[in-house]
Amino acid sequence: MVAALRLSGGERVLEVGTGLGFQTALLAVLAREVVSIERFADLARQARANLDAAGLANVTVVVGDGTMGVPEHAPYDAIVVAAASRRIPPALIEQLAPGGRLVHPVGPGGHELVTAFRKQGDRLVLDARITAARFVPLIGA
Repeated sequence: MVAALRLSGGERVLEVGTGLGFQTALLAVLAREVVSIERFADLARQARANLDAAGLANVTVVVGDGTMGVPEHAPYDAIVVAAASRRIPPALIEQLAPGGRLVHPVGPGGHELVTAFRKQGDRLVLDARITAARFVPLIGA
């Protein structure tokens, strides 16, 4: 999923689903700035501690509803979602910069297709179908 973002080093990235921060750390090394949103405060605290211990200062960890994104840091050059939903939340599309890339597991949760999109105008267009996967469902608005 990270490779499908095709990061070159200068991007602002939104990660939905911080978890303990492993993917966040990878993104922080590959991009200029990472904003990561996590639904669970305890996971966000642990992720922040892990990222601090790794010396990664270019990451902001936010507790909140990932389906709403983090508009105060938008626009994002790339967005990666670590949870499945049948459709891409509209707020994420709005917060993606023109030409930006979004990678998202599309499906009901437990059986989906990781899919890469790019933003063209005000909509997403299919870039690539990456792989079948099993993710937890994206919960939120």
